[in-house]
Amino acid sequence: MPELIVERHGGVVTATINRPARKNALTYELFDALGALFGEVDARHEDRCLVLRGAGGDFCSGIDLSVLAESRATTEAVPTMARINATALALHDLRTPTIAAVDGLAVGAGMSLALGCDLVIASSAARFCAIFVRRGLSIDFGLSWLLPRLVGAARARELCLLGEMLDATSARAMGLVSDVVDPGALDERVAALAATLASGPSVAIAEDLALLDASYARSFAEALDAEAASQDVAGSSDDAREAIGAFLEKRPARFTGR
Repeated sequence: MPELIVERHGGVVTATINRPARKNALTYELFDALGALFGEVDARHEDRCLVLRGAGGDFCSGIDLSVLAESRATTEAVPTMARINATALALHDLRTPTIAAVDGLAVGAGMSLALGCDLVIASSAARFCAIFVRRGLSIDFGLSWLLPRLVGAARARELCLLGEMLDATSARAMGLVSDVVDPGALDERVAALAATLASGPSVAIAEDLALLDASYARSFAEALDAEAASQDVAGSSDDAREAIGAFLEKRPARFTGR
C-alpha cells in the first residue's frame, strides 16, 4: 500500500504513514492497513520492535476530515468507529514493543496513535493536540483510556476540553513523551532504541507490557500473583537461560527472542 510504507531490517519493522500532502491524515483504508500490520507483527517471531513514523515532517494529523465528511453522509458513526476501534485495540494488544517517532503534528487520532505506543520519542518541532473538541467531535482511538493514565484526570480534562496545542517540551513535562531530541537526531535516537529492543529478551518484554497494561485493574495482591505467573513464563524461556549463562561466563547475552 503506497500510503503505508513498511520496511524490515534487523528485527525492526518501520511503518511510515505516507500522505505528506495531507499531513499524514488517516483514511479508513489506512486505519485498516495499520490494524492488519499490528496483527501481522504480533504473529511474526522475527518482528521484534515496531516503529511508527510519518513522512514529510509530520507524524499524523488524525482522521482525514474530507473522508469523514463523505462517510458521515452515507454511514452511521458506530459501524465506522468499529473499524477505528479495531485498529486501536490491535495496537494496544500488541506485545511487540512499539516506538512512535514524532516530528511535526501529532493531533487528534494521530496523538492517540502516538500515545498508544510504548515509547514516544519526539523532535523539538513536534506538536501534540487533542483537537477533537475544536472539530465538534469527541475523543477516540483510546485517548479516554490513555490520557488519564499518562497525565492524571485533571490534566486529561484540560487537554480534551480545551484542545490546546502542546509543544514537545510541555508534552514531555506532562509525561506524554519519553524523550525530546533535535529534529536532525530523531531518526538516530529512534534507531538506537529500536535496535536495543529488537535485540532484547522478547518473552520478558511481552510479559512486562502485559503486566503494566493490567496494573490498574488489579489489587496489589493480584499484581503479585500475575507477576509470579509471568515470571514462570519468562524464567523458562531460552533467553533467561542465555542471560544466566552469559552472566556466569562474564560475556554479553545473545538473545533470540525465545
